[in-house]
This record gives sequence, structure tokens and C-alpha cells, in this order.
Amino acid sequence: MNPATDTPARARRTLPASSFLAAARGERPDRLPVWFMRQAGRSLPEYRALRTDTSMLQACFDPELTTEITMQPVRRHGVDAAILFSDIVVPLYAAGIGVDIVPGTGPVVASPVRTAADVVALPALAAAQVKQVTDAVGLLLRELGDTPLIGFAGAPFTLASYLVEGGPSRNHERTKALMYSAPDIWHALMAHLAQITATFLEAQIAAGVDAVQLFDSWAGALSERDYRRFVLPHSASVLDRITSVPRFHFGVGTGSLLGAMAEAGADVIGVDWRTPLDVASERAGGLPVQGNLDPALLFADFDSVSGEVRRIAAEGRHAPAHVFNLGHGVLPGTDPDMITRTVELVHSL
Repeated sequence: MNPATDTPARARRTLPASSFLAAARGERPDRLPVWFMRQAGRSLPEYRALRTDTSMLQACFDPELTTEITMQPVRRHGVDAAILFSDIVVPLYAAGIGVDIVPGTGPVVASPVRTAADVVALPALAAAQVKQVTDAVGLLLRELGDTPLIGFAGAPFTLASYLVEGGPSRNHERTKALMYSAPDIWHALMAHLAQITATFLEAQIAAGVDAVQLFDSWAGALSERDYRRFVLPHSASVLDRITSVPRFHFGVGTGSLLGAMAEAGADVIGVDWRTPLDVASERAGGLPVQGNLDPALLFADFDSVSGEVRRIAAEGRHAPAHVFNLGHGVLPGTDPDMITRTVELVHSL
């Protein structure tokens, strides 16, 4: 039994032929592995057809639909890993926190969390509350064959920012004000969210995912000093509980934070397009890297994309290992054929 989930853990797949898992272990496989963040959907017409009458959260809690959406880019693009179709607010919603994903806006919180009483009132998450997600993992393992499946969750800081701000924020002013003016409340909130995040990841691991990625979408809004003081201990508490699968850690605009993020306990550090991979690996203490083609470049002509792919692959050779990816998620409107051609080019290198 898995002590965190109180459910039988699925036997761990080994997948010895996986270039993705080899790179995650710090090895150099014969073929450079590639997958794309937000590869499940967004740019695919078959995804948009499935989502016509279904909200994001409905799709995330429908195991059959989650399975189909997760599989679509694997079938179309031939990527080396699938990432579970989900959203960072799924564990909050499952726990009973009032959050919705509003089209064109993003996550919106019904009652923002800004006081000690608000934090105390937050519910915990039990693994049984994400059974639809773990059921989808089981379905996917039968569909994927030898392709690894990545589970994921939002990091405590990004979740906290949504809860405190009440939705997306450009400046995170309420979040930073709470950090400084009420650090006890802040750390209590972060500790609670770290428990939710770890429970969510452990449930996915018990269901059989082959790796996990912790997304800290908004961490780039912080200085390194503030990151170390207010965020690092809580991200570390999540990653410290993950011991059986490779751990990827990614943030946007976090070039100055890569060393601190690596200290949180990742096995592979995700890098956005702003920092060269050789520089990123050095800053992260020699960790393997993942990234980092600018998603907007997929709108350019293929010769331009090809030049950037080759440059990034060359920079990645300075790291112990490299998983090719974008520096953030696939943008809506991206030509799916450009994604497929990029995958083929990466594999040819």
C-alpha cells in the first residue's frame, strides 16, 4: 500500500528503451528526447472538437476524455513522453476549494485567501478525491505502450498566488504584501498547499506515472532572496516526498532562480527560452536540463525554427543530459505540422 494514498500502488514500469527516462536519469541516450508542454490540446483541431461542449475542469475529471486528449499529441507528433492532461488547480477544485477556470481569463477563486482564518478554513486533499485522475492514469498506461507518462502539479507558490489574488495577476501585489506583512499566515498557507500538491503527485505516482513535473508558473515574479525565504522550503517539502520517479521542476522567467530551484530537489531543471541551456545547467549545479525553444518561434518559417533547434541542441550538450522542449507551453494557433516537423528534426539530431 502507498501510505500517502492508502491505495495499492501499481507496479512501476521500467521502460528500458525510453530516451526520455534515460535523460531524466542524467544519461545520454542515442536519440535526443522531446516532448512539449501543453502538447495535449490547444493547437490540435481534434482537441478543440472534443472540448466544444465541455469545460476544462469537466474534461480533467472525465477519465476517458483525459485519456483521449493526452494521447492525441503522442499519436500525431511522435513525442517521447505524454503528459497527463490536467490543470494546476485540479487538486484545489477536488479538495473543495471554490475555483473555476474561466475561458479567456484563467483560474478564478470565489473567496480569496488573505487571513489566518481563511487558511484554517482551507480543506485538505485526500487521494480518493482525485480518483477520476488516477483512473485516467490507469487507462493511459494501457494505451501508451512504451511511451512514458508524466504526471504534474502546480507548485505551492503559484497556487498560493491564485488563491491570494483571486485569479491571474500581473504584479502579484496582494501576494507579496501578504508574504511580507503576515509571514506566519503566508507560511501556513504554503505548508497547506504543499500538502495538497504532494498528495496529488503521490496519487499519480501510485497510479503509475513514470515521472512528475512541478510547475511554478509565477515564481519568476520573485527575487532570489524572496524565493529562498518564502518559497524554497515549501517546494522542497513537496519534492522531498517524491522518491520513486524522476522529478522535473519548471518555472517561467526563473533564470536568476535556477540555482535555488535546483536546491529544492529536482532531478531535471526546466528552462524557459530566456536562458541558454549551458548557462542554465551551470547555474543549477550541473543538473540535466529541459527546454527551451521559444513557443512563438513555431510561427516562423521552418528554416528559422531549424536553426534555433540546432542551436538549442548544441547548448544542451554542455549539460549532463537534455530533454528537448519548449521554453513554455504550445501557443494556441500553432500549426500542428510545425510541431511534428520539429519533433522529427530533434530526433534526427
